[in-house]
Amino acid sequence: MSQEQAELSCKELVDLVTAYLEGALDMSGRARFEQHLEECPGCQAYVEQMRTTIRLLGTLTEDAVEPEAANTLLAVFRDWKRSSTAAL
Repeated sequence: MSQEQAELSCKELVDLVTAYLEGALDMSGRARFEQHLEECPGCQAYVEQMRTTIRLLGTLTEDAVEPEAANTLLAVFRDWKRSSTAAL
């Protein structure tokens, strides 16, 4: 693998952040992810924001979310999923 292929872009990091935080990346993928983090303050901030969001949302129960807000979030996720799939 060439040096260029081994480097992870910011976009790739964003695509892999969930797998990284869940410990689902293989050793090579995790190493590439963490190497990029060491060199990219913007991605460091992004990953920290994701960790904070997960930590805070972990205390949120379904009953605490207003039905209108829940429906809006579900619609946003559905639209995001459709647009992500269409881009492939």
